[in-house]
Amino acid sequence: MNLKGQIFIGDHSFKELIQFLTQPFSSCLVLADENTLKHCYPVIKEILPPHHLIEIPSGEIHKTFAICGMIWTKLTEFNADRKSLFINLGGGVIGDMGGFSAACFKRGIPFINIPTTLLSMVDASVGGKTGIDFMGFKNQIGLFQKPEAVFIYTAFLKTLPQRELSSGFSEVIKHYLIADSVAFGQVLNSKRPLTDLPWNEIVERNVKIKSAIVEQDPYEKGIRKALNFGHTVGHAVESWFLKNAAVPLLHGEAIAIGMLAESFISLKKDLLANYELSKIQSVIFSYFNLPRIEFTALPEIKTLIKQDKKNEQDTTQFTLLQGIGNYSINIAVEEELIIESINYYNSLLK
Repeated sequence: MNLKGQIFIGDHSFKELIQFLTQPFSSCLVLADENTLKHCYPVIKEILPPHHLIEIPSGEIHKTFAICGMIWTKLTEFNADRKSLFINLGGGVIGDMGGFSAACFKRGIPFINIPTTLLSMVDASVGGKTGIDFMGFKNQIGLFQKPEAVFIYTAFLKTLPQRELSSGFSEVIKHYLIADSVAFGQVLNSKRPLTDLPWNEIVERNVKIKSAIVEQDPYEKGIRKALNFGHTVGHAVESWFLKNAAVPLLHGEAIAIGMLAESFISLKKDLLANYELSKIQSVIFSYFNLPRIEFTALPEIKTLIKQDKKNEQDTTQFTLLQGIGNYSINIAVEEELIIESINYYNSLLK
């Protein structure tokens, strides 16, 4: 199918890609990491025009200016110009950093996204946000820049480890919590394993939810902040684990923690009922095995939350649930309640 904004979903998406590539681009460049080069690049290699490969290391830890510098060096060496096409083949890190690099190079060259993870299919590749991490803060430097098109081939999900698939599912849960109570109920009652779900249908449903919000507020001045539910605490937790833990959390795992904490805050703000909080906890713990947040981490997590992009005039602003399927934005939350929410999260762990 073709949704507004040139987003193609399904088995025929590569037929649309072939048609797209008939345009007279001066050159073609593909950004990938070691995982997508091994598992995904061979699937599309033959349908691409002559192209240059740019390989970067995988993982959030490499979402930096230094790696962007490497990308810009390669683009310069390959004589890329403003009529070149830059193809992001990968997950959220590739899409965020590749889009940012393309948007900056020579004041912008066209790029497309071919997402290869569930996280990037339902969230990161849609909406026009690009960026990198800076000084330990998530997505601190970035631009709003839409790709020319997004081609979503859900068969790539078969290449993912179970942990990566679960991580992406956190963004599915988030979309349903803020905008689709019926779909959330279906997840709550589902007994099917993730590997057996109808992914074309799920991805399409999630892209519609996100696209409908983004089209109304492309630059995150208002309701697009709804998409940040779970991310204020989640990003801070993710950044702390990235810096301090032997095994960093995946993005979706951190967002799962954030959704649990922020659902509790929603309860304390009289926006969410106890039975709704119980449902949210049931769904998240059925898909995630989450770690404890040590007491010693709390001061740094508080500092990280203070750098959240939604904050205004030193006031910590949250997006909270107003019942399952609805949300409220720009809710001021006191530091004491934030800490209480993390302690509450810890109390849920066995």
